[in-house]
Amino acid sequence: MIFASELGDFMGNRSGIDHTAINSHVTSDPNAMMHPEVGGLHQGRHSANSPVAKKQRRSGGQGQGHNEGYHEEQNMQTLFHIVRNGRQALQCVVDDWIESYKQDKDSALLELINFLVHSCGCKGTVTPEMFVTMDQTEIIQRMTEEFDEDSGRVSSDPEWPDLEKVQVELHRVHSCSGETVHTSTLAAMKLMTALVTVAASLSVQHDKISRQYEAEKAKNAARRASQRMDILKAKNEEFEEHINELQQMMGNIFNGIFVHRYRDTHPEIRAICMGEIGTWIKNYHTMFLDDGYLRYIGWNLHDKHWDVRLRCVQALSNLYTSEEFASNLELFTNRFKDRIVSMTLDKKIDVAVQAIKLVTSINSWKEDALDSTDCEAVYQLVFSSNRSVAQAAAQFLIQRLLTREEDENSQNQKTPGSRKKAGKKLSSNIGPMRDLVQYFIESELHDHAAYLVDSLWDNTALVKDWECMTQMLLEDISSGFEPLNDKEETYLIDIMTCCARQASEGQPPVGRCQPKKLTGKERQIVQDDKNRLTAHFIQTLPHLLSKHGIDPDKVADLVVIPQYFDLDMYTSGRLEQHLDPLLKLLTEIVTKHADKQILHNCSKTFEYLCNDSYAISNRCKIARSALIDNLAQTFQAAWQDYLENVKDISETEIYNLTAAMRRVSAFYCSHNLNAWEMYESLFKIAKSYSENVAVKSQIVCDALVSLQLCLMWARADIDDNNPDKNEVKTVKRRVNEVMSLCFELMCQRQNAAEVIEEAYTNICDLLIVYGKQIGFNKALKPLVYLASQSMQEELKRFNETHVFTNEDDLDDEDEDASVKIEALHKRRKLLACFCKLIISNNIEMNFAADVFKHYLKFYNDYGDIIKNTLAKLNDYNRTECAKIILRSLHILWDSVPHISPTRVDKACEQFAHIKDLAKNFSFIFLPGSDQIQRRNPGSS
Repeated sequence: MIFASELGDFMGNRSGIDHTAINSHVTSDPNAMMHPEVGGLHQGRHSANSPVAKKQRRSGGQGQGHNEGYHEEQNMQTLFHIVRNGRQALQCVVDDWIESYKQDKDSALLELINFLVHSCGCKGTVTPEMFVTMDQTEIIQRMTEEFDEDSGRVSSDPEWPDLEKVQVELHRVHSCSGETVHTSTLAAMKLMTALVTVAASLSVQHDKISRQYEAEKAKNAARRASQRMDILKAKNEEFEEHINELQQMMGNIFNGIFVHRYRDTHPEIRAICMGEIGTWIKNYHTMFLDDGYLRYIGWNLHDKHWDVRLRCVQALSNLYTSEEFASNLELFTNRFKDRIVSMTLDKKIDVAVQAIKLVTSINSWKEDALDSTDCEAVYQLVFSSNRSVAQAAAQFLIQRLLTREEDENSQNQKTPGSRKKAGKKLSSNIGPMRDLVQYFIESELHDHAAYLVDSLWDNTALVKDWECMTQMLLEDISSGFEPLNDKEETYLIDIMTCCARQASEGQPPVGRCQPKKLTGKERQIVQDDKNRLTAHFIQTLPHLLSKHGIDPDKVADLVVIPQYFDLDMYTSGRLEQHLDPLLKLLTEIVTKHADKQILHNCSKTFEYLCNDSYAISNRCKIARSALIDNLAQTFQAAWQDYLENVKDISETEIYNLTAAMRRVSAFYCSHNLNAWEMYESLFKIAKSYSENVAVKSQIVCDALVSLQLCLMWARADIDDNNPDKNEVKTVKRRVNEVMSLCFELMCQRQNAAEVIEEAYTNICDLLIVYGKQIGFNKALKPLVYLASQSMQEELKRFNETHVFTNEDDLDDEDEDASVKIEALHKRRKLLACFCKLIISNNIEMNFAADVFKHYLKFYNDYGDIIKNTLAKLNDYNRTECAKIILRSLHILWDSVPHISPTRVDKACEQFAHIKDLAKNFSFIFLPGSDQIQRRNPGSS
């Protein structure tokens, strides 16, 4: 540190730094500057105590040189080579250099300058003659000429490990900039940091001496030690002098180097400056915690490079976490708060996360520093698709909305009986939980409760407080809180169900990040959470279903919770008495509700409960069989009533058949209902629609779904090794009947769109199940169904009219965004069905050309599906794939307008489209490449 001012003057554009030694053992010499008139400069001679001289004595050298340069053998004894070779401890080298500086300031400084020059990768050497006679700019110019293409690579040599540690940052900056000024900037910043460390240490010692002096001075005359007071006063003045000298040095370096380099054209230099000034402010706030220095960080919050912005935010985060800095941050916060809040949406995730943490620190520092608009901007980030951003925002949400309420709860709870009902103490988390529900309602993102829960999961135990949630839903909490209204209960159940899923699976929701493989410790945590969840809800869920079983929105979530149970706890915990009420309530819900989501959830729950790996499965299967008996009877009766009164059908009879059909369809998805022989009735319902019988389209769609599932379950029941011939014959007949019926429904243009789409989906799925692949088994060959040419053409036509349609025809300005997204998902599903038939070779591969021709036009909607189809075909048959691509281009070529019979209009839009499409397709045929997986047509 005692050479900081001289080094800064040489490498930092001569900022006028006072060259005064700060060490009390070093003689001050303000005139010892790099100037031709400097006396006592030992040209070509090392000080006797320098590390170079000591190295020479150990190696038997004389340490002598001459004015023109150094000999080769002397070059190997320089400070640079001593550090490079690593044969002497770095601390010893530094101590030797300091000792040599005390003996011969100029010679030691020249050694250090050459060390830095060589560390930059420069092969030149600053000689004593150059040091005395040449100007600084001339020396820099001379050294610049010594750089070549191999310069700056010494740090990669494995034989120079110590030098690599010393110069790694210097070399990195130089290699990026190519100018020595950048390396010198880094050196100056690091030396400034060292000076700050020394100044902070001296300041602490000065404060200690000052307190001792004042304490001694406060004593009465009889007890006062005059000699001790004189010593303390002298030390105090000495420390003040050194601190003032250091502050002058640091001020000169700051004004001479930092204020020019913090806006350097290279982002690496700007980042270094911001990182170092943050260290200075934190370590020596007496001098640097001032708006005059803080403003540089504030200005660079707008930097275009993410690393600079990150360093600024990190520097500020260290300040707002310290109470002693609070009084000096008021003006800075008011000026730059808006920019800091806006950085929470930074496109660089690391910057956004640190900005959210900084906003959290600001809120902790001063609650009224952020207004409601600032907070809302951060609150919404708990729904971010990036988990790191969401979790950081959750910490802010907890601190701002939930923590204060918890504190109030703890205070209110001290009032006897204020939070008790019938002698039972209410949970202290009821207040925060209510605030969380209220925030979820106001967020208007009601379909993303799973994202909210995942954000909070690792930050608060509130989302695992099952007792609190069930108390709010079951008990009277009016003694301490305002009761929940119906809307609040609905969203609390939604949150509670998502919490149960998170506790059971230990995985983030779909779309936030990829599922991770849990460690042994994480699996144990998940199992413990699942056990606590199961033990609580096995007893309370029947009560919840009994109270809220009528409300469709609430019951749709409640019936899912058993799917997250550890069912072994029914027997191991001796809780089997709670199983029968649960099964009874689930049966009642199925028979009373006709909502698709409720029925689907109940079906999946019964499937989980009837798992053969659990001891309770037999009891659950008995309940399921009784339920399906009831569903089958209800369905048959409703269909008979419908047929008998088809000419004068009532709304009640329509509803009964619709509900019965919907229940059968929902349970067919997860359970094999073929034993109840409903195929004939299902087929008649679907057939009657094609015969113009007045049947609701939704009933027909459910019947088609049930028919498809019936045939799929029948295929699963057939023994592949020894199939029953009569069974095969029956299944074959039914497959032919259903496929013919679906083809007929798909071809009738006057049918409802949902019926046509369902018929199309049935054909595609059944062609996969009963396609060519099962023909490899001779016993199952009779079951193979081959699509006729007319059926294949109709499938292609369906895609042209229902999938590849102009967006202007599909989009309605009055439609909600969620409706448009749902419609897009439906179209993607329809296209995927057709592409699966092509890949599985159940329809001719040439039909892929009618899909590939839309690759560019519909890339945003279906690009990934078409791309994967193309990749599969290319892997299957490269030649055939090329022919299909040419066919797709030929189809488009026919639509290009012609100027004459032999010439096309190359300026038209159609020709440009074909050209771009061909360019994209050409990349899949490059040797040894997989561009098809990476090519983005937007780049063409």
